[in-house]
Amino acid sequence: MQISIFTVDAFTNRPFCGNPAAVCLLENHLDEGLHQKIATEMNLSETAFIRKLNPADDFTKSSCFGLRWFTPANEVPLCGHATLASAAVLFHIQKNTNSVLTFVTLSGELKTRREKDRIVLDLPLYSTYPQALEEVGELIKAAVGDMIVQDLRYSPDTKKLLARLSDAYERSVLEKLQVNAQQFLSAEKTGKVKGLILTLKGNSSGKDKGHDFYSRYFAPWYGILEDPVTGSAHAVLSSYWSEQLGKTEMLGKRDCFLGKLSIYLKATNFRINTIITPKYSNNSLSIFPS
Repeated sequence: MQISIFTVDAFTNRPFCGNPAAVCLLENHLDEGLHQKIATEMNLSETAFIRKLNPADDFTKSSCFGLRWFTPANEVPLCGHATLASAAVLFHIQKNTNSVLTFVTLSGELKTRREKDRIVLDLPLYSTYPQALEEVGELIKAAVGDMIVQDLRYSPDTKKLLARLSDAYERSVLEKLQVNAQQFLSAEKTGKVKGLILTLKGNSSGKDKGHDFYSRYFAPWYGILEDPVTGSAHAVLSSYWSEQLGKTEMLGKRDCFLGKLSIYLKATNFRINTIITPKYSNNSLSIFPS
């Protein structure tokens, strides 16, 4: 059996920026254990597997597919950038004729649509709640040292911890922060955190004006030391910053990886409007029965 595998950069209009994802098109059934083995070998933050839901489905004509995401370590319930990458492969490589594609996932149905040179993705919106510093103090210390944390929130739905740095800090402080995410595994004592978001309020003036917030995301619990421009983290960031800023339209900037995304909030979900850069590395993986 041969599987077509594509590498796609999401959240950027420049090659080798944003967040790369591997996308596998499954023409036939794939043994369960092979999903993880392929993702581990690809060694990107996520590898997406698109499957047909019915034997008569076609990657060019059908509008609804199954979708799963795997990190190098395990399967995850939601991944925004790999969903965008999957839609890009179907729209631009497979020349899918539909304007809207629906993916059936562990997080429910996710819809993507194309608008000129952009792909728009609707993702669920997850609320955050105040988190006591004492409970996660060792983890925060490992992440930011003695830096001032202005707000600390936890999202139980996603198991993500959000730490907002003081508004007194400039963007460059977050960008240059040296983080050893491997230390998080021993520093996190509660067992409830599976991702750490560091975020900073954007500037209304100066050279960095125009962005509502900046962020970095770490998930060593999933085998990802730092994830470039992640959609699932923005499902938390969008909820938080919309509440803080009183805005439903925002521009987020992911430092270090030259990725940014426009965000539009609705009642229960949010919409990402982004460019997928036309860098597709097409490879074929051959699997032989033992």
